Amino acid sequence: MGSGFSKKKKQAKQFQQQFMEMQEKMQKAEFTGTAGNGLVTIVMNGEHDVKKVTIKPEVVDPDDVEGLELLVTAAFKDASEKVQKESSGGMPGLEGLGDLGGLGGLGF
Repeated sequence: MGSGFSKKKKQAKQFQQQFMEMQEKMQKAEFTGTAGNGLVTIVMNGEHDVKKVTIKPEVVDPDDVEGLELLVTAAFKDASEKVQKESSGGMPGLEGLGDLGGLGGLGF
């Protein structure tokens, strides 16, 4: 096994480190989704865990529960799209990693 294998092994370790750093960053990041001009706000982390829901009192109408449900759904979707956009940004510098030649299953 020549230096090519060594190089790929090193690249795999770098990839793993960058991936772990990105996961940690996404766990700590907060994304805010809103609906109804701020009447409903949802804060979630990068793993789509909802951390906080805020509903302004003026939107609470017992005769229009469906409207409130729609606002909560829209705020969740807005926050979720922000998480997706951030997480799909990829990890810079990994474009040249290429085929790892089966190293993926070795736990690097």
